[in-house]
Amino acid sequence: MYHVDITNQGEYLFKVKSKDYEFVVDTNGSGVTPPDAFLASLGTCIGVYLRKYAQGVKLDLPEFSISVDADFSQERPVCFRKINVKVDLKNCPVHNTLKFNPEVTITVR
Repeated sequence: MYHVDITNQGEYLFKVKSKDYEFVVDTNGSGVTPPDAFLASLGTCIGVYLRKYAQGVKLDLPEFSISVDADFSQERPVCFRKINVKVDLKNCPVHNTLKFNPEVTITVR
């Protein structure tokens, strides 16, 4: 079971506690904002499954990064209507091969 405790510290400042760690959510700049936390959650979830996949297929993937971008819609209801996720696999041979458009020659005999 997952559980978090959220305590309002006045204004729009919240202390979030889960298990043995804490972080601050704040819309006024002294912590992560709720939309940032949402996008970070999505990105890290993708990262967890990418890591599990790499381990399962025994792909040497020592480091990778994920960036997540989104803008709120201008019309109501205000929400993220499009979220862009970019994964940089750094030094992965498969990623590097695809990135640099290899020449492929197929011979059928």
